[in-house]
Amino acid sequence: MTQTIAPRVRTLVLLLLAAACALLAAAGPASAHAALTGSDPQQGAVVDKAPAQVSLTFSESVSMDDDSLRILDPKGKRVDEGRPSGTGGTTYTVKLHAGLPDGTYTVTYQVVSADSHPVAGAYTFSIGAPSETSVSVYRTDAGGGAVGWLYGLGRYVSYAGFTVLVGGAAFVLVCWPRGSGVRPVQRLVVSGWLALTAATLLLLLLRGSYTSSGKFGDVFDLSLLGEVLQTKPGAALVSRLLLLAAAALFVAVLFGAYEKREDEEKRDLTFGLAVGGTVVAAGLAATWAMSEHASVGLQAGIAMPVDVVHLLAVAAWLGGLTSLLVALYRAPAETPVSALAVRRFSRVAFGSVVALVVTGTYQSWRQLGSWTAFTDTRYGQLLLVKIALVAVLVGIAYLSRRWTARLAEAAPAVVRQREGMTEEEGVGAAVGSKAGKAEKAGTPEKAGTPKKAEASGAASGAAKATSTGAGSGESADTGSGKAAAAVSGSGDSRRAAQLARQRAAVDAARRKRQRDADPQRFGLRRSVLAEAGVAVVLLAVTTVLTQTEPGRTEEEAKAANPSSAAATSPASGAVTLDMPFDTGGQNGKGVVRVELDPARVGANDLHLYVERPNGDAFDIPEVKVAFTQKAKDIGPLPVVPDHITTGHWSASGVQIPIAGDWEVAVTVRTSGIDQVTVSKNAQIG
Repeated sequence: MTQTIAPRVRTLVLLLLAAACALLAAAGPASAHAALTGSDPQQGAVVDKAPAQVSLTFSESVSMDDDSLRILDPKGKRVDEGRPSGTGGTTYTVKLHAGLPDGTYTVTYQVVSADSHPVAGAYTFSIGAPSETSVSVYRTDAGGGAVGWLYGLGRYVSYAGFTVLVGGAAFVLVCWPRGSGVRPVQRLVVSGWLALTAATLLLLLLRGSYTSSGKFGDVFDLSLLGEVLQTKPGAALVSRLLLLAAAALFVAVLFGAYEKREDEEKRDLTFGLAVGGTVVAAGLAATWAMSEHASVGLQAGIAMPVDVVHLLAVAAWLGGLTSLLVALYRAPAETPVSALAVRRFSRVAFGSVVALVVTGTYQSWRQLGSWTAFTDTRYGQLLLVKIALVAVLVGIAYLSRRWTARLAEAAPAVVRQREGMTEEEGVGAAVGSKAGKAEKAGTPEKAGTPKKAEASGAASGAAKATSTGAGSGESADTGSGKAAAAVSGSGDSRRAAQLARQRAAVDAARRKRQRDADPQRFGLRRSVLAEAGVAVVLLAVTTVLTQTEPGRTEEEAKAANPSSAAATSPASGAVTLDMPFDTGGQNGKGVVRVELDPARVGANDLHLYVERPNGDAFDIPEVKVAFTQKAKDIGPLPVVPDHITTGHWSASGVQIPIAGDWEVAVTVRTSGIDQVTVSKNAQIG
């Protein structure tokens, strides 16, 4: 059984990581955390005379530059002048040219909310009467595309790195001091530091493009980087890098000087490391709290320290869990993780869960504001998923506590006290003794003590490696003598090195058998592995949650702007239109299918499929869509969808300004000269 556990572990870890990546990929661009709650003129309004300015009101303060707020005439020409200015904290205005003619005008905005996320959108209003417009308003680049996906991945890696770094160091310092000398645990904590540092640098480089153009080529634009450094999120990222330098010193002392100190000196150093480590960890957590959700909105002065405690509790629980998993699977047989260390971590994990419940309840109330927001907003739905995952994690942790109790019962109190051992050393010795007895029962060789077992394993490896070998009737010691004589006689240093490697491999296999022989420890390893798997997905859901508009903000926007509420309500009225076409050329016949979801006022997702008469999907050189409402003289509003795959085009954020009977026209071009326009009417909104 122990020989098949490693492939299963690798497969499980890969599947869990794939699930985490799928969650991040499905998240898409970051949702607006500052919602548009009002405008003047309002969305879809028809005013008698040209206004002197356009005003937008958001749910929180936003950052703007000269191009953040643009007003376009029916031909797509800008008619705004001057830089947008704030007039009331969350209200921003831009002046318009005098004497604007009648027609439909498009308002586009692309700003950065106070909690660091890009916010983009568009709507139309008309002067005198609606008219045809050539402006396509569905595309918003900020926060999307490859840059948006990389930024989301960087956020996930930074959270994971912080969790492993802080939680791993706390596990060693509080639960298992002997782990400071265990190489796999050292590598884990250092990997957390490297991941957090690399992700922070990546976020700093991507930040400028992420909040503006969304173009990958702008990542290395030094002017954009300079602008980022002057913002609150940029300052938080730089502060994080400085704190990581202090964290590097902490890790160096923990895994260097700490292990070499005597017990008296180690106690004094433990206190210093605990104080310094707590300060650095809290500082790192504060770089998130001071620049994201907690820093804006209701009770920000309370929310930020609560967020710091929440992040530290997550790190202590999930990071410590990861360290425990590594210790159970990778720690050498000479220094097994003891039942005492597991019990200590169990207490730390319990305290972390209590802190998470208290701080999470406050955060949920602050971000949601009502019970209905749990089901009516995307933030609330994701929060329900997170709560369910935490419940599953706590349930698995309960099973781990049961295995821990059995492991502790298996360690006799007499062994803990013999030869002046500490409690931790005694538990480790008891477990090692039990494993040795199990191995002895399953093999003909004597392994009464670790020393004899090691000598027996080494002798067996040497005997198998010699050219003559040891006969089935020969003892391991005889084979070892022949091997030594052969090596001495030949004087071949390479042969000696080969024998040494083989002896090391046999010794490693022996230690693994000893480690896996205890059923209590084996059960604990499996339950901790399951916990770690759920934790990977939980961290991915948490990352997506931080990029989602809070439910309270979404509901405030609905109450302030009914048309916005219609646009963001759950999809229930999707429209599907099938339109046969024939361009008259070769392979010019087919069917185009248009799907508009949710077919409401505001932003919609459009999918377009082109198929041959037999149902096979195929590509054509060009396809365009236009929406027209003849009763109100609105449109055509053009949309140029992006090609996704064979026979499939898509566009997101397609704006429908008012409800009514809309004509959906699709222009299909199958060659350089062959094209046709087909149309159907649909009730939208």
